[in-house]
Amino acid sequence: MKKSPSLVFCLAMDAVGMLTYSIPFLGEFGDIVWAPVSAIIFYLSFGGRKGALGAIFNFLEEAVPFLDFIPTFTLAWLYARYSGTKQEPIRTNHSKLSAPTVIDIN
Repeated sequence: MKKSPSLVFCLAMDAVGMLTYSIPFLGEFGDIVWAPVSAIIFYLSFGGRKGALGAIFNFLEEAVPFLDFIPTFTLAWLYARYSGTKQEPIRTNHSKLSAPTVIDIN
């Protein structure tokens, strides 16, 4: 299983994505450059199928104007951290087990 990135990294990546708001009128044009870069970083950070789906969502979130407030990296970190799937134990019926068969080859 791939280790997920740290919360500090995810918060920093979301902060970088929000920096475009600091440049009035020109900020949304910065997202044209940042959106694909952010999506690639997202995929490399989380990997796998969920990382690919998250990267697509991250790209759209950064590319569509005025959606930069969504903390995509932090939401993905929370999902990876708290949505661990619990596997059911394998159930075996030990009462029906028989002794191993021994074959005599003499």
